[in-house]
Amino acid sequence: MSAQHALRVESAGVPSTPPVGGVGKRPHVTVRALSKTFGKTVIYDNFDLDIPRGELISVFGPNGCGKSTLINMIAGLIPVDKGQILFDGMLLSEIKFGYVFQNYREALFPWMRAFDNIAYPLKLMKVPPAERRARTEALVARLGIKLDLNLFPYQMSGGQQQLVSIMRSLVVEPEILFLDEPFSALDYEMTLFMREQLQRLFMDTGMTMVLVSHDLEEAVYLADRVLLLSRHPARVADFTPVTAARPRTTVTLSEPDFVSTKAHCLDVFQREVRRA
Repeated sequence: MSAQHALRVESAGVPSTPPVGGVGKRPHVTVRALSKTFGKTVIYDNFDLDIPRGELISVFGPNGCGKSTLINMIAGLIPVDKGQILFDGMLLSEIKFGYVFQNYREALFPWMRAFDNIAYPLKLMKVPPAERRARTEALVARLGIKLDLNLFPYQMSGGQQQLVSIMRSLVVEPEILFLDEPFSALDYEMTLFMREQLQRLFMDTGMTMVLVSHDLEEAVYLADRVLLLSRHPARVADFTPVTAARPRTTVTLSEPDFVSTKAHCLDVFQREVRRA
């Protein structure tokens, strides 16, 4: 960490060293003393977390524990009650990030063709039309997506719509990508396809990604680490590393290390579910 970075973090009241249970490497996202209450329900109370740079982190835990709430607070979609969230010592307003919503049908503009949906964030940034087109075309080419971008959302399958949603989040070249259960509305065949697309994207870019999942096998399969949360008030029940080599395939699912990691995560999850 540079002296300037450390100064910015410490001056913001956030320690420059990882919290107990931290991952032991320079964090991309630093969460300190985070608190959030909905009505009389305390979801987070003095919660600390470090998210390492360049890793894909899956967030998993009991229903209602605050998985989506966590990434929504980090991404600035809902306000925190107390605490601080910094990105390499900077505020959210100082960085570029992408967010893929669970409900892709509502996330896309139905009156815009796929190409214009993807390029829309650049329009908001007042990027000139010629540059918007060039950057959008370059992104599509880089990902190797074979899709007619002149189609409207209603003319595309669910998986194609979600691909457009993901590309829209990437066109701004974000530092970090948040995904809130992005495959939950897809059928099984399309879910498998989209998992592989996401894994390939991660391997190609090395971008920090934070994925909320309700499927433990998916969470372990995609992740470098699985963030296991307790019941609320949420705490870090475990931050489990996944050592399976990439690219991961269907063979990975039966490898001893993968099976062992999944079993460990399941044990932690069941322990937290049983807690009163």
